[in-house]
Amino acid sequence: MRVNLVEGSVSFCFSPEAAKTLRQEIQALMERMRAIAHAKASGTPLPPQATMEYQHVGEVFLEVFCNPNIWPNPYAAKVLLTVRDDRIRLTTEAELKHLVEDLNQFLESAIP
Repeated sequence: MRVNLVEGSVSFCFSPEAAKTLRQEIQALMERMRAIAHAKASGTPLPPQATMEYQHVGEVFLEVFCNPNIWPNPYAAKVLLTVRDDRIRLTTEAELKHLVEDLNQFLESAIP
C-alpha cells in the first residue's frame, strides 16, 4: 500500500483484510466528524467524540490516530501516521481525504 503525504509518500506491505478494517475505522471516524460539524452548525451541544486509534501488526506496524474534536470537518482533517519495523520508524501527518483515496485505490487494485 502507498500513502501519499503532504511531501512524498510511504509504501509498505498491507493485506486487503487489514485495509478493509482500516476503512471501516475511518468511516466511523468520519461519521463522528459529521456529527460534530452538524452539532456546531445547529448550536446543539455534543459531548466530545472518541478518537480513532487504529493499530495493525503485520510485516510492519501501522498506527493511524485522529482526534475528530479538533477538525472542523472530515475534509480538513489530518491523521498521525506511524509506520515502523525493526529497522525504521516514520511518524508523520497525512491528510485524511488522501488516506481515504489511497486506501480505496489499494483495495480496488488488490481485489479484482
